[in-house]
Amino acid sequence: MSTPHIRAELGDFAKTVLMPGDPLRAKFIAENFLENARLVTDVRGMLGYTGTYHGKPISVMGSGMGMPSIGIYSYELFQFYGVENIIRIGSAGSYTDKAKLFDVVLATGAVSESSYAAVQSGYEGNITMPSQALNDKLRASAKRQGIELIEGNIHSSDVFYSKPSDEKPARWEKLRDEQGCVAVEMESFALFANAAMLGKQAACLVTISDSFVSHEATTAEQRQTSFTQMMKVALGSVEE
Repeated sequence: MSTPHIRAELGDFAKTVLMPGDPLRAKFIAENFLENARLVTDVRGMLGYTGTYHGKPISVMGSGMGMPSIGIYSYELFQFYGVENIIRIGSAGSYTDKAKLFDVVLATGAVSESSYAAVQSGYEGNITMPSQALNDKLRASAKRQGIELIEGNIHSSDVFYSKPSDEKPARWEKLRDEQGCVAVEMESFALFANAAMLGKQAACLVTISDSFVSHEATTAEQRQTSFTQMMKVALGSVEE
């Protein structure tokens, strides 16, 4: 079978899929962490692999950037390929000096100004929530491996570049101080909305790749290959 954006057979995907934004990060995980990994889809260069991790079936597939992109891929995985759990593993910009470069953040909610959920399902709220059961598995995986997690809401933005403005610092400071957002990314609000609508489970781990506070930033190569703590926590959740 195939969908408009995935060319795979029913059963090619495991029940749990890890979703980095970058398909090359999916390739890196498959080649370095999975046993017997095989490519199951490559439509539009959005690579997806299935293998095992310590004997447990798991898949990893890129989502692309932004809510429309992860919205499409996660919907098709949930609705047509029997996937039950999707864990986003992405990068994010820190809104606080408590979350430094390479720290791993577990999202407890995704706050957004996006109209994605309203258009998709009529949900008018500005926050969508991850699966508590899946978050508990991620916490247990992190604890077992001695990896520290920072927990808090994340801001899912529709816009990466915007008009320069003196109001921009005040905007992210308000999201931090009033909404509890520790970092910003561009996907989780839509992923959580899809999971809620379809009765599935979703979660999000992000690694801090840059900081609005310190103005530090990682390189493209580091974002592709160096976020291994986050990868290990997500992979280990299938063992819990």
